[in-house]
Amino acid sequence: MIRKILPLIIIAVFIVGGCSNPSPSVSDQTIKATASSGAYITNTGSDTIVNLALAWAEKYQSLHPNISISVSGGGSGVGIASLINRTVDIANASRQIKTEELDQAKKNGVDPKEFVVARDAIAVIVNPENPVSQLTMQQVSDIYSGKINNWSEIGGENRPIVRLSRETNSGTHVYFLENVLRMGKKDDKTFFAQDTLLLPSSQGIVSEVLDNPNAIGYDGLGYITPDLKVIAIAKTNQEPYILPSIESVNAGSYPIARDLYMYTAGDPKGAIKEYLDWIMSPDGAEIVSELGFVPISR
Repeated sequence: MIRKILPLIIIAVFIVGGCSNPSPSVSDQTIKATASSGAYITNTGSDTIVNLALAWAEKYQSLHPNISISVSGGGSGVGIASLINRTVDIANASRQIKTEELDQAKKNGVDPKEFVVARDAIAVIVNPENPVSQLTMQQVSDIYSGKINNWSEIGGENRPIVRLSRETNSGTHVYFLENVLRMGKKDDKTFFAQDTLLLPSSQGIVSEVLDNPNAIGYDGLGYITPDLKVIAIAKTNQEPYILPSIESVNAGSYPIARDLYMYTAGDPKGAIKEYLDWIMSPDGAEIVSELGFVPISR
């Protein structure tokens, strides 16, 4: 699925204050209207959502020139921390807010409100030269936990496996750990192998997979390009192998799919509420589809 590149002109850089452990190697992308008056909305967080958020902001500002919207990435953890610290209006997250984050928010007088804005499939990707084309969830877990270390163990060539992952402040990293490595088992303590390479961005994983014939990575469906090889995934070796797509996510057949979220501090009001209402309207859903994500049925 070809990911569309937005012809954005970056006019101003918005620096989020008060975030915990932001990744310095992830450059913030910002789009800001030139209007000198009107509402100003700040939006930061998940790198999975950042390009979708930029597309929403660009379109909305064209419809409402009196609104300025600043969008930046940094990871789901950064977005939620910014919401807790009251330094952002809308936090983007590719995972749900954690119990400890909710507790911290309440201590800080913040009542996070959750909005599901889209769905996403996480694609497992390899270099096009790799002959492996399908894996079970257990095999993916065993690769990333270090139980499987050579491609020959799963039908490939005699090559060491190079594991690529997002960094720990990424919601995609957290989702993959909890739902793939640990197979959704709450009491499972499986963790990434120590030699897993942690990369700061989705684009970084794509680039490394294309450059390294031994690499395996995972990324949101919106970042997958035709020059990557996408692995078909089966829940068990007794079930069909399914490729990620809008159709397979909607059908519930692709096993690595998730909701994408926006959070506000309390019930949104005024310009923020109007913006979120538009995001979840058919106009907002059209942009979701254009960028390779899955619209939510309302």
